[in-house]
Amino acid sequence: MRFKIDENLPVEVVDLLRRHSHNALTVTEQQLNGQPDARIAEICRAEQRALVTLDLDFADIRRYPPENSTGIIVLRPATQSISSILQLLRRVLPL
Repeated sequence: MRFKIDENLPVEVVDLLRRHSHNALTVTEQQLNGQPDARIAEICRAEQRALVTLDLDFADIRRYPPENSTGIIVLRPATQSISSILQLLRRVLPL
């Protein structure tokens, strides 16, 4: 699967996805840091990538309807530590 990793996630997320044979790029790698959410969503759509983020704004289906994207995964770990984020993502990957 093709993923775009938001700038609010640690680089270990992209490493984990790549180790599981996913095509993953980061917002930072594409020099998109600081871009508005709508721009990131537009780029994900154009690249046919699912966005992985911690940003709750992307959970608003009125602003980002599911039918208008390849997918949006908003991670909500108990804490935003690297280990918590990676543990949550490891649970989601098999789905």
